[in-house]
Amino acid sequence: PDAGPGPAWQSKCPWGAPSTTSISCSLADVMSEQLAKELQLEEENAAFPEVVAAAEGPFITGENIDTSSDLMLAQMLQMEFDREYDAQLRREEKKINGDSKVSISFENYRKVHPYDSDSSEDEVDWQDTRHDPYRADKPTTTPRRGFIGKGKDITTKHDEVVCGRKNTARMENFAPEFQVGDGIGMDLKLSNQVFNALKQHAYSEERRSARLHEKKEHSTAEKAVDPKTRLLLYKMVNSGMLETITGCISTGKESVVFHAYGGNSATEDKIIPPECAIKVFKTTLNEFKNRDKYIKDDYRFKDRFSRLNPRKIIRMWAEKEMHNLTRMQNAGIPCPQVVILKKHVLVMSFIGQDQVPAPKLKDVTLSSEDMKKAYYQILNMMQQLYRECNLVHADLSEYNMLWHDGKVWLIDVSQSVEPTHPHGLKFLFRDCRNVSQFFQKGGVAEALNERELFNAVSGLNITADNEVDFQAEIEALEKVNEDHVQNHGKKLSTFSSDGDPPIYD
Repeated sequence: PDAGPGPAWQSKCPWGAPSTTSISCSLADVMSEQLAKELQLEEENAAFPEVVAAAEGPFITGENIDTSSDLMLAQMLQMEFDREYDAQLRREEKKINGDSKVSISFENYRKVHPYDSDSSEDEVDWQDTRHDPYRADKPTTTPRRGFIGKGKDITTKHDEVVCGRKNTARMENFAPEFQVGDGIGMDLKLSNQVFNALKQHAYSEERRSARLHEKKEHSTAEKAVDPKTRLLLYKMVNSGMLETITGCISTGKESVVFHAYGGNSATEDKIIPPECAIKVFKTTLNEFKNRDKYIKDDYRFKDRFSRLNPRKIIRMWAEKEMHNLTRMQNAGIPCPQVVILKKHVLVMSFIGQDQVPAPKLKDVTLSSEDMKKAYYQILNMMQQLYRECNLVHADLSEYNMLWHDGKVWLIDVSQSVEPTHPHGLKFLFRDCRNVSQFFQKGGVAEALNERELFNAVSGLNITADNEVDFQAEIEALEKVNEDHVQNHGKKLSTFSSDGDPPIYD
């Protein structure tokens, strides 16, 4: 056959003859180290052209570094191992921390190398390390015996320098809100007097901040209510019992009073007045700390009294006023009409007109005839309160009496107690003193003094020449009644009286 190129299948056949012939080499050339490097370099260039081009350097080419040195090779391998180890630590650290606010750091375990430019040493805060910036360069340790040195060079644990450095370091234990400044790099030394003053101030600020936060979040404040109270008011408006709440009309030591227009509630049988007064009792006891003496000895609430739960005490205080107003209303005494009680919120009828509350007796100017009329009306109400309602106001004064429609109205009866209360007669004598002094100053000639008024209201014939003996007899009567209660367990009045007192009309 003619000589020429073979068919196409013959050139592609794997069993065909190779197109190029291999160059033969001697055994000495194969064992040559230079030939081995060249072959290795050709293979790396063919497999990783970009990586080799980027990593071209002394380690690969061997132009400037003697790779035959085992020490140099070991250092390079150690550097690469340290980089891989640090990268693994960073991955573990990121995996454990995640999005947590509290994170951990493996910085102390990293193999920081002087030639490693990827180290995050500059980003580590000093608090994540074991270095104390307030400690001296060469700290002096205090042994167990309490001192070091001898003679004049002795240093005890009470040394000014040592204590000053310790006080400076202990400032970091203060609350986060208390700014102590940055003393890093300074060898600060605080004396015990300065440190104790700062510590006391930090504790005071922490307690004050807690009180302000508690007062804002959990208690009623002046002309404002807490979220729970606002929710109760919203429910009253949404249910239709109240149409709208206009605003605050009065503030006191125990409550805040709001004005509201009454609505039409289908769930309540009581007739809601056109204008209502909402009395919100303050849920803090710091403004009226003596509430317990009015309620803990009242047999109606004695079993339910607890000084450890202020919320329950406030609810009992509101319930106490509701029951007292109900008694007074049944006896015909002019007072606000109770509409509804929800926890510590009491809704009553409004004494006034067109959002204008009736003035207090101390703020209104009455003629001599009206003043005399008001005096006899109050005297009659005190007698009705004592005999028919079996109550003593316990806080009766010109501040708790309103003048409306030509007559006197009694308000604020949450502290009212029964005469059999351990201090009931004492409270009654205090009320009589307030009433007598006010009307005597107002020019009422017929006004009785406090002792005569006490006998006229209570019907007790206490004869004493001076006020000291009069109060002593009152305390004796209260003691007799208290002994009777302890012996028989009944709240029955053992006060002896000479018939019913005269009725003043």
